[in-house]
Amino acid sequence: QVQLVESGGGSVQAGGSLRLSCAASGDTASTFCMGWFRQAPGKEREGVAAIDSDGITKYAASVKGRFTSSKDYARNTLYLQMNSLKPEDTAMYYCAAGPMCDVPNGFFGIGMDNWGKGTLVTVPS
Repeated sequence: QVQLVESGGGSVQAGGSLRLSCAASGDTASTFCMGWFRQAPGKEREGVAAIDSDGITKYAASVKGRFTSSKDYARNTLYLQMNSLKPEDTAMYYCAAGPMCDVPNGFFGIGMDNWGKGTLVTVPS
């Protein structure tokens, strides 16, 4: 089992930046594939970014060029740098991890066996 704890959420003005962190503990061998997902009020969960241990990444079209996901293997921590934030980025952001998923499927949550509890990002309009 892997425990995932997100942090770094908050309220930021449009155009601002935030960096989310996801600290993994426990069986970190099960974090070959990790990703960020978000769910806005009244909407379905959507993939934001997925990354595997080979460095392969996939981003949602709505965040490409603005968000960057990276992983610090020494700290077992996944990051999501979010720049040029927009009101439509307002959502609960979740970190997820899986041992054997691949990025194209992991982006849709397939193979992501472990999930954090989320951190809230608010961008007022």
